[in-house]
Amino acid sequence: MSTQSTADADLEPQGPLARAAQALARFTEKWFPDAFVFAAFGTVLVAVLALANGGNPVTLVATFGDGFWDLAAFTLQMAMVVLTGYVVATSPPVLRIIEALARVPKGPRSAVAFVALIALLVSLLNWGLSLITGGLLARAVARRKDLQVDYRALGAAALMGLGAVWALGLSSSAAQLQATPKSIPAAVLSITGVLDFGKTIFTWQSMLSALILILVTVAIAYASAPRGKAVRTAEQMEVDVTDTVEEPEPRTRPAEWFEYNPILSIGVGILTLGWVVHQFATKPVVQVLSNLNGYLMVFLVLGLVLHGTPRRFLMAVNKAVPATAGILVQFPLYAAMAAMLTKVPGYGGHTVSDRLATIFTSFGGGSGFAVVLAIYTAVLGLLVPSGGGKWLVEAPYVMQAANDLQYNLGWTVQIYNMAEALPNLINPFFMLPLLAILKVRARDLVGFTFLQFIFHLPVVLLLVWLLGTTFSYIPPIIP
Repeated sequence: MSTQSTADADLEPQGPLARAAQALARFTEKWFPDAFVFAAFGTVLVAVLALANGGNPVTLVATFGDGFWDLAAFTLQMAMVVLTGYVVATSPPVLRIIEALARVPKGPRSAVAFVALIALLVSLLNWGLSLITGGLLARAVARRKDLQVDYRALGAAALMGLGAVWALGLSSSAAQLQATPKSIPAAVLSITGVLDFGKTIFTWQSMLSALILILVTVAIAYASAPRGKAVRTAEQMEVDVTDTVEEPEPRTRPAEWFEYNPILSIGVGILTLGWVVHQFATKPVVQVLSNLNGYLMVFLVLGLVLHGTPRRFLMAVNKAVPATAGILVQFPLYAAMAAMLTKVPGYGGHTVSDRLATIFTSFGGGSGFAVVLAIYTAVLGLLVPSGGGKWLVEAPYVMQAANDLQYNLGWTVQIYNMAEALPNLINPFFMLPLLAILKVRARDLVGFTFLQFIFHLPVVLLLVWLLGTTFSYIPPIIP
């Protein structure tokens, strides 16, 4: 950027949303704790609530310990999301593609909006891929010296897929579970029957909601991006956004021949390609696309192939591993939190989750059911930030209530899906993989994501209520 254009940008007045975002950013940078503190505080808070609810202390501590590793598999998946993203991103071919995308925006605000748009669209295919794509694109845009883009706004934009529409897409945990008979717990199946995608994410109401949320999100991202002197670049935040891997030293021993030769990489790649072909040939496309384990395997092997040799691949892995630290130490606390919330009986045998359900659903009836369900889902999501796990907690009583009120079951699932994304704009649980990629803290992004939350909440409540009136009740078909 020329000296004259920089001066013009400094004199350009900030819009109201940009000023609001900066005010929130200043507040969160000062008062929002580190993501680990947030997780630890939530764990203690839930324990206190369980005791206040009449929970037995012995049962509480036993549940805390027993539930600590309930998300062990998911923790590994999230760590692998970060690791595979780094490995693929630092391969020469992908670096060139990301750099090409990063050159598309012509201005700082359009760059933030562009990152948000890409993250949103990719999240409709797979939320994990959205985090990686958004984070890597944000880093690439931040490397452009001609734009001088606010790195905090870029990072917040990269989260927008998880904070807006991911659960309205193919990887929706609740929709996937309800569409797969073998995955639905018996207690839920007896209430809802099977609800295929035609009754949930592929309804015109759901697709219209996704479109509206995408437009709103991109518009806010554009309007709230700081300009001029208010911008804090990655360089100013002392964040290294260089995505490169050092060239390996020349081999010195015959034993290193395989490490420096691509033959093994090609062999593993062929096996993985064969597996992918077999998956698409034997399973529905939607099921294959939403398989996170398969996605991670493909990305890991893709990184191996794109780096060419095992030596270059392992160098990339070594660089990526430290970025997974936050995920490994925080997710167990969230698992323990969820266990205490849902498994410690109190007065009358009711858990804290039961109490929350009673409080919120007591206000639901008729047309108000959609709004009450959305609010309850968002609140519970602050304590149990797991789309699939939380649906298993909510589904039995929520879907029974929908049946009692003769409210459309498919739209009930989509109400949950729209509201489920809202806590991701505040709770750093699902920010962790992105924070690792961006090399920032949650407090750096929350000012901008909270502004999105302020706008998203009324939009979601209006959509779930208004569009819900277009459905008729269809009794469940129990297999």
